[in-house]
Amino acid sequence: MTKATLESVAFLFPGQGSQTVGMGKELAAMYPVAQETFDEADAALGYELSQVCWEGPEDKLKLTEITQPAILTASVAAFRVLESMGYLPSYVAGHSLGEYSAHVAAGTLSFSDAVKTVRNRGKYMQEAVPVGVGAMAAILALPLATLEEVCREAAQGEVCEPANINSDGQVVISGNKAAVERAAELAKQKGAKRSVMLPVSAPFHCSLMQPAQDRLATDLKALTFNPMECPLVTNVDSQLIQSPEQARDALIRQVTGAVQWEKSMRVLIGKGVHTFIEVGPGKVLSGLLRQIDRAQTSLNVEDDASLQKAVNHFAGASTAQ
Repeated sequence: MTKATLESVAFLFPGQGSQTVGMGKELAAMYPVAQETFDEADAALGYELSQVCWEGPEDKLKLTEITQPAILTASVAAFRVLESMGYLPSYVAGHSLGEYSAHVAAGTLSFSDAVKTVRNRGKYMQEAVPVGVGAMAAILALPLATLEEVCREAAQGEVCEPANINSDGQVVISGNKAAVERAAELAKQKGAKRSVMLPVSAPFHCSLMQPAQDRLATDLKALTFNPMECPLVTNVDSQLIQSPEQARDALIRQVTGAVQWEKSMRVLIGKGVHTFIEVGPGKVLSGLLRQIDRAQTSLNVEDDASLQKAVNHFAGASTAQ
């Protein structure tokens, strides 16, 4: 099959929270390259990750050191099906963990290295802060500048920081549990539409994750980063990169840094991207894109029906040109 880069198309890769029992199962049953991806993950990790993805139990799939390689594997399996059909993106980006999936798609990291690294990333993140000490909350419809003030006021000597700047209307904060709870309450008083404590096992993307970042840095420095086959927008800086050194540095700093998702999407839109394909489980990123810019076309690929819809869209776009 001839591979062709899709003009003005970005592939987006989801992060933690998008996992569902059964993800990737249909694609693996229908497309050998997807089955091979799950087989490769099982071999790299030394246990049957595929069975946890497809059969559960959900509680096991929610454990962060399983969730992270599971979402990466389901996402790369979907990407490889698209690739095998000849579809390649102009740009890639991934939300948090999804940045690793994006690097596999861009050829920066081998899949085997990536799946082992994110297993450790999940483990290091969980071990950085004892369970119950940290928390995260989603704050809806409060300006970022106001929320930053809220975090400073609520911290009281503890950590409370914006962690995922997802869209104008949705920012996730992270830090010590009591500080995040204070901030969630204060945000409502300052006019937030809603403040929702999130069911997460650790306070991701804040300075409490420094021990995890230090451990992961050692792992990433030992890995081979290859020349990138397409540009990627980093979470931590919302900048387009295309060098292996920049890729490694951004993945290290990403552990404690905020995910600049809204800015990242605006960078891609500014580059002329008008079609965004969420590659992997769920439609979280498609939902965020609608909040950021409703004029953009957003599709997802997680099973055969969504794959065929995307393929039909590509076919229609090419005949329209």
